[in-house]
Amino acid sequence: MDDGAPLNGDALTVLRSWTGPTPEQELLRARYVRHLEAHGDGVFRSSVPDHLTASTVVLSHDGARVLLTLHGKAKLWFQLGGHLEAGDTTLAGAAEREAREESGLPLAVDPVPVHLDEHVVPFCRPGTGDAARPVHHLDVRFVAVAAPGAEPAVSEESLDVRWWDVDALPNPDLAEPVVLARTRMGAA
Repeated sequence: MDDGAPLNGDALTVLRSWTGPTPEQELLRARYVRHLEAHGDGVFRSSVPDHLTASTVVLSHDGARVLLTLHGKAKLWFQLGGHLEAGDTTLAGAAEREAREESGLPLAVDPVPVHLDEHVVPFCRPGTGDAARPVHHLDVRFVAVAAPGAEPAVSEESLDVRWWDVDALPNPDLAEPVVLARTRMGAA
């Protein structure tokens, strides 16, 4: 099994050079860096109970809408994203791959993170011994802007994919990352 060294190194470089937009984001950034420094495979789901994931807040060309996926296991609407894979070479590249796979859209991800989110994943099995606590995704969120008229396709990984007005999000946990993404892209 690939120990993730190149991808882990990229993730460390990205997170060490990024400054979180809030004190809470800075605390998460430091936590992610410590995790990656302690776990050479910390970018892969084999790292339990914690591992990185990469996702993309996809905005419409005018920033008025955000593309969300109805997650098959969680049954909630989220930004596009998922686990990093052995073929991924960069964190932003993994986020872009996931967004393209889940939406069918050609997207270019801004390589600078926009938001971090650590969350418990109740449907993932924890490890054993010291890793027996619940699994946590350490999500690194990026932003991309879709072309005018872009129409997504539902993939095998999602129950549904659709555009939502930014002022009518179906999941209140998305408000902060969407605001930060819109600000980054000059749409706020």
